[in-house]
Amino acid sequence: MGTYVLVHGACHDGSHFEACAAPIRAAGHTVHCPTLKGNRPGDDRKAVTLDDAIDSLVAFFEENDIQDAVLVGHSWGGMAITVASDGLGPGRVRRLVYFSAFVPNNGESLIDMCPPHYQALFPQLAGETGEVLLPYPILREAFINDGTEEQAQSLFDSLNAQPFNTMNDRIRLSKNPAELMIGKSFLYCTEDASLPQSLPFHPRLSEKLGLYRLVSMPGSHSTHVTAPVLLGEKIMEAGRD
Repeated sequence: MGTYVLVHGACHDGSHFEACAAPIRAAGHTVHCPTLKGNRPGDDRKAVTLDDAIDSLVAFFEENDIQDAVLVGHSWGGMAITVASDGLGPGRVRRLVYFSAFVPNNGESLIDMCPPHYQALFPQLAGETGEVLLPYPILREAFINDGTEEQAQSLFDSLNAQPFNTMNDRIRLSKNPAELMIGKSFLYCTEDASLPQSLPFHPRLSEKLGLYRLVSMPGSHSTHVTAPVLLGEKIMEAGRD
């Protein structure tokens, strides 16, 4: 059986992925759902950088002696898994799975890959606080458009503000994702409206992986809420040998 590490997106924490971790564990795999620095209670969100968040993921691998893992990143989590896999030693990561996730090349930030309206919105939301939290109407219509009103409100109430630095900082890589000599998969949700269809996750960002496995499923950007069992099954499909 394998080991899966599920990395949350912006404004989320590890607890948001426990429901989709359940079917993966039921299949006999070990699953970790860490919360990265910047999204933990008491973190100084104005000071936390992208490097801080990524370093906390690398430290999680070290502290738990994780080897040969399938490393899954959701949305902003694509930034963290790309850099962590580049920095961890051989044998630590077997496959990267990008679940509706950003795929950065060296020198890019998440904001660089966003459409113009988000490039303008995120700095405005951060303001003097250095934190970003999407307004409920945007979350409802663009990020959990397949969910019930109750699911959308529950998700919104559980979110925490994201350090703006982790979205605006540019990453440093020794190799771009297409050059990484490990397996790569992209998990595409067909009703994901969080990015406009003219600037989508797939194929605009997925093609930056070079050779990769494409796995698709119905649902929005937030299928960890609206379809967690199916998502768990699709993560295993994306992570298989």
